[in-house]
Amino acid sequence: MSDAFTRLDQFGRRIEYLRISITDRCNFRCVYCMPEAGLPWLPKADILTYEEITEVVRQLAPEGLRRLRITGGEPTIRPQMVELIAMLKAIPGIEDIALSTNGVKLPAMAPALRAAGLDRVNLSADSLKPARIAEIARRDLGFDPVVAASAATAAGLDPVKINCVVMRGINDDEIVDFARLTLANPWHVRFIELMPVGEMAHLEMANVVPSEEVLARITAELGPLAASEGPARGNGPAAYHRLEGAAGTIGVITPMTHTYCGSCNRVRLTADGRLRTCLYGDHEVDLRTPLRAGEPLSRYFVEALANKPLEHNLLQLRTGGLRALSQVGG
Repeated sequence: MSDAFTRLDQFGRRIEYLRISITDRCNFRCVYCMPEAGLPWLPKADILTYEEITEVVRQLAPEGLRRLRITGGEPTIRPQMVELIAMLKAIPGIEDIALSTNGVKLPAMAPALRAAGLDRVNLSADSLKPARIAEIARRDLGFDPVVAASAATAAGLDPVKINCVVMRGINDDEIVDFARLTLANPWHVRFIELMPVGEMAHLEMANVVPSEEVLARITAELGPLAASEGPARGNGPAAYHRLEGAAGTIGVITPMTHTYCGSCNRVRLTADGRLRTCLYGDHEVDLRTPLRAGEPLSRYFVEALANKPLEHNLLQLRTGGLRALSQVGG
């Protein structure tokens, strides 16, 4: 699709990437993402159907939308998710569909997801130790991130990214173990700085491990890192590095130490049909009401982009009304 058809926001950024939350529910209760007791679930009638999600994308694709990411909550727990992937893949102009998942169901679902048109996957994995995985997730579902990533690769999903939220005193002793995975596997391990926001009051700034420290620990144990272009396809803000001779790369995502808002190319659709223009901003536009009334959505999209903020307010610990990351899939 020509850039001439790509919508710009008020700061001239090209908006071509939509993250779609298809459910607010999750089979984990990760300590940095959701309160242990969960949150009040959205009423079923408020959640967009697959047909409605597809119609939103069909109307926004001519506005320059090219890339999609399916998120949650945990998207794989919503029934018939494979059907949604196929519906979205059939929309003209959509070039790339990715999935963010905790990986529990990925080994069983990866072949069908790839056959339906899924291109790539981001796997959330905050430990390689079974007992610690259960402790961080506050659920023991027998998850093995290496098995899940291997299943994704075997199914032809590429690139496979493994996202690890680094938390001092909780899992930061595994930084080198995660980095070591890239030596023999064509995976892209990304270390994400903890965002202690919303109702995650038990996590504080003291738990944040800056990206420079992450890279320094890896270099001290495994050798020098060279700058890398990372995966050929991707939309995210990670800066990539590679160990000598490694099959994969190491990335860092730095919301707490280095903002990357100047190159932001995304907006988010919540499970109940609100277009959120910044993860930690206050501005959102209701698409569900005009969608169900049969109105064209273009003008609402234009309105949303005209009010997309220049940058988030996370460094001031302002979260734009979010109680937990699980509400919008990060």
